[in-house]
Amino acid sequence: MGRQRKRVVTGEADPPPTRKDEKPATLQRKEKKKKLDIGKIFINISIGLCIFSLIWFFYALYMRSSLAKRVVTLHHSPPVLDVNSTSAEVSPERFWGSYRPQVYFGMKTRSPRSVVTGMMWMRQFSEVDVNLRHTCEQGDRLQGYGWLMHDGLSFGVQEIHDSDFTLTTEFVKRMGGEHGGDWTWRITAKQHSSAPHAPVISLMFYAAADTQGYLEAHVEERNRLGSITGFSEELGNFKITFRKPVAGESSSAKYASYNYLQTMSPGLERLTDIVRNSLNRRFVYSHPSGEKRQYIAVDTYKPQHQPKSADPRKESDFVLHQVTVQTPFQIEVLFESGSFRDRPNQLSAAAMTEELEKRKAAFDAKFEKTFGLQAKGLGQAQVKFSKAALSNMLGGMGYFYGQSVVQSVYNEYPLLYPEGALFTAVPSRSFFPRGFLWDEGFHQLLLSKWDPQVTREATAHWLDLVNMEGWIPREQILGDEARSKVPAEFVVQHNENANPPTLFLALQKLVEQLQANPDAESSRPTLPFLRRLYPRLQTWFEWYNTTQTGPLPNSYRWRGRDKDTNLFLNPKTLTSGLDDYPRASHPSAEERHVDLHCWMALASGTMASVARLLGEPHQEYERTHQTLSDNTLLDELHWSDQLRSFSDYGNHTQAVSLQQEKVYVPPGQPRHQFPVARLVRSVRRAPKPQFVNALGYISLFPFLLHVLTPDSPKLEHIFRDMRDADKLWTPYGLRSLSRADPLYMKRNTEHDAPYWRGPIWININYLAVRALHHYGNTEGPYQEKAATLYQELRSNIMNNVYRQYAETGYIWEQYNDSTGSGQGSHPFTGWSALTVLIMAEQY
Repeated sequence: MGRQRKRVVTGEADPPPTRKDEKPATLQRKEKKKKLDIGKIFINISIGLCIFSLIWFFYALYMRSSLAKRVVTLHHSPPVLDVNSTSAEVSPERFWGSYRPQVYFGMKTRSPRSVVTGMMWMRQFSEVDVNLRHTCEQGDRLQGYGWLMHDGLSFGVQEIHDSDFTLTTEFVKRMGGEHGGDWTWRITAKQHSSAPHAPVISLMFYAAADTQGYLEAHVEERNRLGSITGFSEELGNFKITFRKPVAGESSSAKYASYNYLQTMSPGLERLTDIVRNSLNRRFVYSHPSGEKRQYIAVDTYKPQHQPKSADPRKESDFVLHQVTVQTPFQIEVLFESGSFRDRPNQLSAAAMTEELEKRKAAFDAKFEKTFGLQAKGLGQAQVKFSKAALSNMLGGMGYFYGQSVVQSVYNEYPLLYPEGALFTAVPSRSFFPRGFLWDEGFHQLLLSKWDPQVTREATAHWLDLVNMEGWIPREQILGDEARSKVPAEFVVQHNENANPPTLFLALQKLVEQLQANPDAESSRPTLPFLRRLYPRLQTWFEWYNTTQTGPLPNSYRWRGRDKDTNLFLNPKTLTSGLDDYPRASHPSAEERHVDLHCWMALASGTMASVARLLGEPHQEYERTHQTLSDNTLLDELHWSDQLRSFSDYGNHTQAVSLQQEKVYVPPGQPRHQFPVARLVRSVRRAPKPQFVNALGYISLFPFLLHVLTPDSPKLEHIFRDMRDADKLWTPYGLRSLSRADPLYMKRNTEHDAPYWRGPIWININYLAVRALHHYGNTEGPYQEKAATLYQELRSNIMNNVYRQYAETGYIWEQYNDSTGSGQGSHPFTGWSALTVLIMAEQY
């Protein structure tokens, strides 16, 4: 047995034998470390990406939230009007007024939560069960109503023609005290000569608080409400007295029956319903002749049961006085301010008559001085009509307060706009008793002639509603009363949608008045007004100039066209103001709209004038104006050689029609279980980019807004088309769309009658007469032709509008191009009242 070999231990062991393919440990560790480093890098990158994504996510949320808030964030510059500019302290003469155009007769103050007063009436013993009149409704089928005289300041006279009697409503204001002074109403009722019997009428006078203040009824002689006393922050203490009826203009008393109602109202839009639901037949009218008949009168109001959460608004006092009396008669209602302590006498009876006659004489004198119609040789009947047209616009001024409902692309749901006030004229007391942006510029062309202060205040109210982006909601539906008259689909206003910036027309007129007579008392406030307006005006202009641009440089496109091309013969462009006027058959971003191009030429020119007047930089506005007024550029963008007229451009085909859609009904199945066949659009030829070639109002805009130079050969084509009876000319004014156009008088859907596809509109005809006057008084090759057309068109318009008023008792929204008959909403004493300026030849 051999000896065992001793193991030798040294400080370092021998390395184990290695295989040929095995890497050294050092390399392994390096590679492992390298892998770990790469893993860490990936982890760090992933963490970084996650952090970046989170930051981006929260930044996007923040930006979306920030962008979403922009639509309801008002402009940062100081308001044009001070907060108390309409208060009794600052503007006592305009504090009270007929600022409720939506009712036949009523008054309120220019304050957010005004005590309102008004009148309702109904005929007793009629064939109609309850014919209660309150808010202006076309369905009431009155023979006519409207202001005959109204100075917009201190008095008004109105006639309301019902079936067999006429009510004359008059009011006069008297300044005094610290809260807007006193006023008196006088209502005179007379039966029509054709009425077989003297009608018995119930007049209802009321006062209603609007969430603040209180009213207290003072009852005399059982059911007769002698007076109402009350208090509010804006009015202090006040008293409303109801005089007994007298026989006509004599002082002898008339027999009457009396009733009253004292209750609470959740909102001003509910007043008619409250009265209607409180009526009862249990009362007896005992005429001195011995005849006794049951009549309808207010009794106890029993509100319909509603859950408490259904209407969270604060209820307010509502007091009503009913007097039932046989015609003829006269009644006075007196409002007396508690702070008017040194009044010389009560404004009633002879004192009221004397004051009223003074105001009438002053109105007549101012009207002739302003418009000079008698000096032009117009007859008394035409002058009376003109006074009524102006008075209806002044009497249609409203003061509204509330919040619009708006939405932007960054809002999932509509939002409430900040609360705001609006002092504005309305297009129609019955159908459109609220503010419309593009209508208001036309309104102020007339009102600026009568009272520039009204124009300054109305324009300031509109611009004080501009948001930080420069957008103004085009339709102002402020307050529950206004909202109750609007279909739900029109309530929400979208901030990408514009409306023609017609307020620049009114501003242009104010600037001209100031430059012509800078020392005139009526013009002196214009310069400081423009200075306060200017920052908002700049933002408003820039909003148009950036959001409504077209596909080519210096071109423009209306946003907001109807997207449902299946139901519309031609998708509407409500934002342009010309609703269903034919545009490109297939809406697209490639459209160019000639009317908007011309509006921007006008706006930039007015901005340059205002900037120069204020000593502000004007060069950029001037360059924009010169570019947009360049007739060569206008031809390139909008002249159609085929039509030989100016035109829109877009993706278009004329081969469209409305046809009954086919609904498949399986054999043996009942037809009523399947959808009703609708009229839908049929496209027989595919659209392509081209000029729209619809000759009408749109084609005239370069001429209407004076963009064409006096020597432009395009004027020859325009004058030819205007005077062609187969195209635009009628004995009553220019029709909106050529008779030769395929869409002339065609329905847009089975429910939409033609609107701007043939009928005559006075606002565009006014612009046409104004433009003819301009080119007829400017040297050029077409001066004589313009002057001849001017005389003819002016005569046609003024004669037809007057004739229709004399025959129907109304000024109308539009006029039939075949017969001249008034049609549409009525009374429409918005821009149709521009007939006064046409008669006066003031442009």
